[in-house]
Amino acid sequence: MTYRAPVNDMLLALNHGAGLQAAVKAGHYGDFDGDIAAAVLEEAGKFASDVLAPLNRVGDEHGIKLEDKKVTTAPGWPDAYQRWIAAGWNAVSGPEAFGGQGLPLAINAVCTEIWSASNIAFGLCPLLTLSAIEALDAHGCDELKKIYLEKLVSGEWTGTMQLTEPQAGSDVGALRSRAERAPDGTYRIKGTKIFITYGDHDMTDNIVHFVLARLPDAPAGTKGISLFLIPKFMVNADGSLGMRNDIYPSGVEHKLGMHASPTCTMTMGDHGGAVGYLIGEENRGMLCMFTMMNQARLGVGLEGVGIADRAYQQALAFAQERRQGRAAGKKGDGMDPIIVHPDVKRMLMQMRALTAAARTICYATAVAMDVAARATDARVRGDAAARAALLTPIAKAFSTDIGNEVSSLGVQIHGGMGFIEETGAAQHYRDARITAIYEGTNGIQSIDLVTRKLAANGGASVFALLDELAGIVSRVEASNDPAFGTTGAKLRDALGALERTSKWLLEHVTSAPNEALAGATPYLRLFGSTLGGCMLAGEALAARDLGEGAGDPARYVTLARFFAENITVQAGALERTVMDSAEAVNGADAVLLG
Repeated sequence: MTYRAPVNDMLLALNHGAGLQAAVKAGHYGDFDGDIAAAVLEEAGKFASDVLAPLNRVGDEHGIKLEDKKVTTAPGWPDAYQRWIAAGWNAVSGPEAFGGQGLPLAINAVCTEIWSASNIAFGLCPLLTLSAIEALDAHGCDELKKIYLEKLVSGEWTGTMQLTEPQAGSDVGALRSRAERAPDGTYRIKGTKIFITYGDHDMTDNIVHFVLARLPDAPAGTKGISLFLIPKFMVNADGSLGMRNDIYPSGVEHKLGMHASPTCTMTMGDHGGAVGYLIGEENRGMLCMFTMMNQARLGVGLEGVGIADRAYQQALAFAQERRQGRAAGKKGDGMDPIIVHPDVKRMLMQMRALTAAARTICYATAVAMDVAARATDARVRGDAAARAALLTPIAKAFSTDIGNEVSSLGVQIHGGMGFIEETGAAQHYRDARITAIYEGTNGIQSIDLVTRKLAANGGASVFALLDELAGIVSRVEASNDPAFGTTGAKLRDALGALERTSKWLLEHVTSAPNEALAGATPYLRLFGSTLGGCMLAGEALAARDLGEGAGDPARYVTLARFFAENITVQAGALERTVMDSAEAVNGADAVLLG
């Protein structure tokens, strides 16, 4: 089956769950017209359905090829990419000064979900280009911006992020790629990078690599890392492409999924060193790289949402067509569609509810990033930046965990046919797996949440968010709507568990860090499931207020109720896991090393 963007669900999540409409009314988006969102998303959905979705299976089956230090993508991909940039999709949120449309990041975030759902391996390429644009715009000199930014914004050239080396994965400070100063003010970079997404391809004439390397006199660790812009082809004074730079793909990975996305080993220095240009200041490359990584982490979270929604749509269609067994209590001959069986309904509802919650969390992260950049009031910008920083690890880790769980359920609903490649359910499962690993593993996101984001300002950002969520729960309780069932009570209990756990972790993160770290991952799950449950309840309330303007408001109430009574209800167990399991985790050497 193909993919159809659920635009109505997306708009409700964006405008009401994530708070875009309120931010626009508050004046934080300047003269942006919020009504444009629906038109943009409708067109994005059409492009995804007509152009990208049909290539998803093609890319998985054909993969990519490396010959003579050149990567060739799957049939139809270069043409699709040219149609993509011609339609302006790469420039949606790009700076207007360099040819971008200047639309909010939140709008592009929804588009990112659409690209990921229709063809996740294709959507990964512009995702990284967007991060490259952010880094260059924020930290590059005017001369580099003039040469490269317009081409990146349009999509005529793509960007890469090059951190990882064989001995330096999550520990970036261990990298060995070296940079040497040249007399002309440029640098010569030598070294090897691995796992470089779209490190080479045939969809554009040039690729702009952003590479971390260390100068000879640099301090040890991450404090001695610099960021360099290294073009695949040098750019002449008139803007034309010149000689080939000394950076080549020396290998490609053969992966579990994402077959159509080239994952390259990149080698620099076989011919004297790649010519590089410093981004920012020497030895401050991690600051610049985090500009890229925070954008990319949100993008990867949206990949999780997209692949989850694609798996759900396919599983729902299959459940409506596949006939097996009889509905309970039904008499007569013949078989019923499997969607009549309660356990299949439960799995489908779990898929949809988890996807919806992750979607709103990601959109809310994008809105916070927008307000942090666009609001005129400095205090508002500061609060929004703190909110974005808090939500980013949750958006990345919770949403990609959900992508894995939902795509796995999609295989389960297909039964034996899900284990067969022909149905496509297995591809979603394979493609989803990497999202919990790259751009900072989900374990690292959990550590970041506990040690940095929760601990910032004594937990002020966390408790401010909990107060807002408590307001949503109060509104659910005050509605006295029986359709909500026990939603209010379940969410209230979860908020209590999250508050107590947050305070416990704040006490232990400095006095007993290993105890805090042992509970970091269940804490992130507790945070995500509580936050998602409250946001879905808020959307349900908004849908009721909108009436027919939201389609069928009752379905959003049902979805919020399912999430609260089936997923958020696990908060108490997660609380006890965080607080009570540290000794068992930290004492595990007797099992693991015995």
